Amino acid sequence: MTTQEEQTRPGLRFPPGFAFGAATSAYQIEGAVAEDGRGASVWDTFTRTPGRVLGGHHADVAIDHYHRYRDDVRIMADLGLSAYRFSVSWPRIQPDGSGQVNQKGLDFYKRLTEELRSHGIDPWLTLYHWDLPQELEDRGGWPNRDTAYRFAEFAAVVHDALKDHVHTFSTVNEPWCAAFLGYASGEHAPGRREPGNAIRGAHHLNLAHGLAVQAMNARRVGGCVNLYAISPATGSEADLDAARRIDGLQNRFFLDALLKGAYPEDVLADLPVDMDFVQPGDMKTVNAPIDVLLVNYYSRFTVSGAPGGKASAAAAPTETASPWVGSEHVSFVNGGHPVTAMGWEIDESGLVEILTRVARDYPPIPMVVSENGAAFDDVIVDGRVHDAERQAYVEAHLAACREAIDAGVPLEGYFAWSLMDNFEWAWGYGKRFGLVHVDFETQERLLKDSALWYSEIIRQNRHHEPTDS
Repeated sequence: MTTQEEQTRPGLRFPPGFAFGAATSAYQIEGAVAEDGRGASVWDTFTRTPGRVLGGHHADVAIDHYHRYRDDVRIMADLGLSAYRFSVSWPRIQPDGSGQVNQKGLDFYKRLTEELRSHGIDPWLTLYHWDLPQELEDRGGWPNRDTAYRFAEFAAVVHDALKDHVHTFSTVNEPWCAAFLGYASGEHAPGRREPGNAIRGAHHLNLAHGLAVQAMNARRVGGCVNLYAISPATGSEADLDAARRIDGLQNRFFLDALLKGAYPEDVLADLPVDMDFVQPGDMKTVNAPIDVLLVNYYSRFTVSGAPGGKASAAAAPTETASPWVGSEHVSFVNGGHPVTAMGWEIDESGLVEILTRVARDYPPIPMVVSENGAAFDDVIVDGRVHDAERQAYVEAHLAACREAIDAGVPLEGYFAWSLMDNFEWAWGYGKRFGLVHVDFETQERLLKDSALWYSEIIRQNRHHEPTDS
């Protein structure tokens, strides 16, 4: 008979206290877009614009988490999650993006966090996951500097109301996406194609992060970036320069700002804008001390500077422009790895590369993998979802986390994206990332094989943790 220790894959044993979690975002799961005083967001407007979202889908109901949150927390508890990362809806709390606070909105998140804590699950709260109040967009959106100050006020409201309920606050989820998919390519809300304003928006998102950190003065606060390992398609000068450019705009523009308080000089030289909107003192604010860096990782980019090719790593479902401001000529090619249903290359070695690079090149900072997951074409067969590809993906990336820890990276947790199938932005309901299958018509939840496997990994790791006895 084998012992429990012998059944556990050595590479998937983690230090005591390592957080095993899953992540979601408000707009993708909550629904109830017109209930209890919630105002309109840019995504409500975007989904109502013909041709913006595949199939004309919207998130008015999404997966109805607003009404089903207790059942969803029970699912988390049954899986054994020790942490849950979620975002709050800005227009649910401040319908116009500033001023009057909607108490019913705050009360929902109080109920959610209390429910999580009652099941022993740590709430990790993200303040902004792309659902900008439409009123603020009407005033200029993120290219308008004032939006950063409105965000700091919002952060203070949320922190004051929930500080006794939340384990970790984080500020802006994936500012690259909010800036460049929202204001350059038009793939995401608000759907603008204004490269110069995308750069302004990127800076103001960074500024919003720093202002929010200062406004909250939270016990534990972090910033969140989506990072990619970047490889040149060949050793040619053009491809090496393409890799430098994409790494610069995707990774270093945000990492250097948050952790070093400066933008990389080579990236600024690539950009076709005058950075006069960066005011004195801004970068010190952006560089406000944080307690943890949240790293979202999905894939590796393989890029070429040769003419031709597509300007995005995965084609958008609708017609868009390039998000790569100043480097629109760069194309993305397959580096020889298998791909997910999104067309994203599967390469767990890139996660080790990214984590060790941050640990090596930046001031010391604890990290968590705050999103990691994959979409596949799931089907229900005899009442089960046998998603072996997703299970293999998560297993490989958890092993990469262990490898990074062994290399000295101060990695404190892993959050699978996503807990449940949901509204996948411009792809509508056409792509499924969840550990839990959701029937979008009946809202029935069903644990996929990957969820059951992840639950067992969590259980086995808890078995190995020392006790006080």
